[in-house]
Parts: sequence; C-alpha cells; structure tokens
Amino acid sequence: MSAGSSFKLTYATMFNPPEELHTRFSNALDKIKANLGKEHAMIIDGKDVLAKEKFEDRSPANTDIVLGVFQKGTADDANKALVAARKAFPTWSHMKWQERVALVRRAAEIMDRRIYEISAVVSMEVGKNRMEALGDVAETADLIRYSCDRMEANDGFIAKMSKDPLVGFNATNTSVLRPYGVWLVISPFNFPCALTGGPAGAALVTGNTLVMKPATDTPWTTRLIAECFREAGLPDGVYNFISGPGSTLGQAAIDNPEVDGITFTGSYDVGMKIYRDFGGGKWVRPTILELGGKNPVIVSKKANLEDAAVGITRSAFGLQGQKCSAASRVYIQEDVYDELVAKIIDMTSKLVIGEPTDRKTYMGPVINKSSYADYQKFVAELSKSGRILTGGKILTDGEFAKGYFCSPTIVVDLDINHPLWKTEMFLPIVTIAKVKDMETAMVYANDVSYGLTAGFYGSQKEADWFFDNIEAGVTYANRPQGATTGAWPGFQPFGGWKGSGSSGKNGGGLYYLPLYMREQIHTLIKRA
Repeated sequence: MSAGSSFKLTYATMFNPPEELHTRFSNALDKIKANLGKEHAMIIDGKDVLAKEKFEDRSPANTDIVLGVFQKGTADDANKALVAARKAFPTWSHMKWQERVALVRRAAEIMDRRIYEISAVVSMEVGKNRMEALGDVAETADLIRYSCDRMEANDGFIAKMSKDPLVGFNATNTSVLRPYGVWLVISPFNFPCALTGGPAGAALVTGNTLVMKPATDTPWTTRLIAECFREAGLPDGVYNFISGPGSTLGQAAIDNPEVDGITFTGSYDVGMKIYRDFGGGKWVRPTILELGGKNPVIVSKKANLEDAAVGITRSAFGLQGQKCSAASRVYIQEDVYDELVAKIIDMTSKLVIGEPTDRKTYMGPVINKSSYADYQKFVAELSKSGRILTGGKILTDGEFAKGYFCSPTIVVDLDINHPLWKTEMFLPIVTIAKVKDMETAMVYANDVSYGLTAGFYGSQKEADWFFDNIEAGVTYANRPQGATTGAWPGFQPFGGWKGSGSSGKNGGGLYYLPLYMREQIHTLIKRA
C-alpha cells in the first residue's frame, strides 16, 4: 500500500509513515465506530446466510463494546458451504488461468482501496496497534498479488517435457499442475487478514474453490475479505465464509469428505489433531500447517547492541507477543549481557500501552479472557522460578479496567531446563539467558520442537555460521526492524521447520503455490 509517492507499507517500513496514513486511518475508524454492533451473515454460495444461534464479537480493549453480531454456524452450514464449493469447482477450475488471475488480482486491488476500513476493524477486533493492523491488510493484498505473479511467471504451471524416441510415432508429453478441488482455510486470530487472505488467494488462483473459517475471536475481518471477493466478481460458490466454534463448525468441516485440501494456522496441538483427523480419509490429502514457534535470538559479543535491543524489543512485544514469530527467548554472550539487558529494559519501559487504535499506542490488549488468565499463570510460575526484571503485572486501572491489558515482561535467571524455555506462551513475555559462547547458544536455540523464525546479532562471519546451523524456516541477522518478526511476501517468505510447519515451503515464496495443485502428465501419441 502506498500512502505517498515513495512510501510502501511493509512491517520493515512501518516505523516512520507519512502523516496522510494516520489521517486516513482516523477517518475510517470514525466511520466504523459509528456502525458497531450490527449483525453480519455468513456467505454461502453467494448468499448471506443467518444461523439460529448468534455470538458477539467484543473488543478485547473494552469488553463492553460489541463490535458485531455473528452467526454460530452448525455442521449443516459447513456442509452447505462445501457443497456450494464443490458445485462451483468444475467451472472455476476449467476457467483459463489468466481469467482467474484477473479476478483474484481485482480482489487485491479492492483490499488496497478498503485498507483503512479493514485495518480499523483489525485493530479493534484483534487489539493490534494501527500500524500493525495496516500492515496485516497490506500484506494480505501483497500475498494475493504474489500468488498471481507466480502463476504468471510459471505460465500457469504448464510445461513441455521430453519427447519419447519412438520410431514411426510423434510423442508429446506435457506436465500440467491442476487444482485439487475444494480447499478449507482455517485462520487464527492474530493475523486474521493475512493468514486468511494469503492461503485463500493461493487456493483460488490455482483453481480450487474455497471455504474460509476464521477464529471465533476475529470473524469480522474474514467477512470483509469475503466481501472483497464478492465485489471483485468471483462466481457464487467459489468462495464461502462460515463462522462459529472450531470445536463444532470447524471440526465438521475437517471431517467432511468433501474437503480436498486444508490450510490451518494455529497451535501445535490443534494442528496435529487436524493432521491426524484429516489422515482418516480414503486417501492422503494435502495438509498445509503452520503451527507456531518458540523463536530464539542469539547475540554475540561482536553485535551492535543498539540494533539488537531495538530488534529484540520490537519482536518480543509487538502485538503483545501474540505472534507465532515473536522473539520469546534470548541467549546473550556473557561479555555484553549486562549492557544489552539494560538497553532492552530501557526500551521496554518506553513502550506505550493503551487503546490499540490510538496512534501513540504500541501495545494493545491480549486477545481474550483465556490469554489474560494464561499470562497471570505464567507470571506466577516465572516469579517463583526466575527473576522478573520488568512487567509481570496485569493493568486494571482507568482505561485498562475493561480490557485484557498485560505489561511487557522480561525474565532472567530461569533455569535453562525449565519447561517454559520450550513452551509457546504467546504472550508479552520474554526469557533471557547468559551464555559463555555461540556454540552453547546454538544448542539451546535448536533444542525445541519448533523451528519457525530465529534472529542473530554479530559479525558477518558469525551470521554466516548462524544461517548454516540454525533450525528454522525464516532467519534474520542484524535486523533492527525486528529480530524474528516482519516477514513479507516476495521478501521473506514465511514458514517453519520441525513442529512449526508441515510443507517445508514458505508462504509468499517461490515454492508455495504448487502446494495447492497436483501434477498430471499428458502423453499424446500420433503416428508419423
């Protein structure tokens, strides 16, 4: 998204935006606030569909505020959406790929046009500060465009193969990647736009039809994505939006044999259950999973400590630590440990906590009552087993009284074998350890089930060593814009190793789109 002639919003550029960006966000926010509390339907086969039961989408910053009323979909609603997607598949999949690209690219353009409106909803619904909310929506449009670009760059994934050396015959062989069928996207609360729209765009461009099921904490954002697909002119049934609990509606969709492929982003435990449940069908179906992280940062005595402090603070406490890419554990070489910890504490103390849509705010609330309770539980354990240098408290006075606000928390002196070094807390909590050398830090960094992102600060030679030894899918060295966070399509494709991902390919990258297709070889023999 460009808010000026030379400004492109990404997570790396968001820290010094032009004033026009704030003005337009504020204007959109005023319009959204004037229309809160309305009912929003599901979209199935192009029609707005209401359910018998409803649920309220409330602001995590002030739980008295009802953002909207949404449908508590049932297993029958999930089935109707899948049936609609199946009915639409033959026409959509046989459409020229160039025509599909044009329609999906148009949806990305509509998201660009509606970016301030959608971002205001993301900020209120998730608790993201306004810049991160704008980044979420801008990334979504870029993810969709990148899928379109890759389809074009590969000429629709149709390639001539070698000819058979048959005497008296002319043999041609062609490799064609074709869609699987009906694709289910189940997205998380923390990036409700990018982690819905990105996989959705990939599925659609490649010829699959789509059912989107968002987290119950963030249904509004996904509804807006569906509206963009509708406005772009995608045929009825090609995209479908259902809302409701994961344990009932989501599970019904997963268990339905009409689903040909699934993309899920969320916790390791839920993702592995989906993987096992989905494996119970008649045959193996593609399952694209991104399952969180426990992301390390290693800091050498040769590091630029200012860059390290800024990068660690931003990645640990952006979106209240509720990123699968958040920097949650830091290993600092003993020579610079005291100096760097002091810098991180100083920067953390300056972070502004408050209403997420306010331009001064860096940290908003955590997403819900459950996360709020988890924070208090983890802090109680860490105060006994380690030493809390700053934070460790929920905020309940004044403007914080009706929301789920937690202070950014830095913990040291935690035994290196304590389970919380390996547990994804998904909260504004970071643990820091002193290490003797880089080799020891690397052993600790890799000794977890996850392998999503990782950061390093040190010399060029050390950075090369870091890249060669770290077990993670997205790795950064000497990055003040974020030690472990801030991936962008076409720049830093996003995906994980080990327990963090199932495909070995990263979203927004060169090799992601073929995950949504299967190969068919066309051999045609003609007599010479």
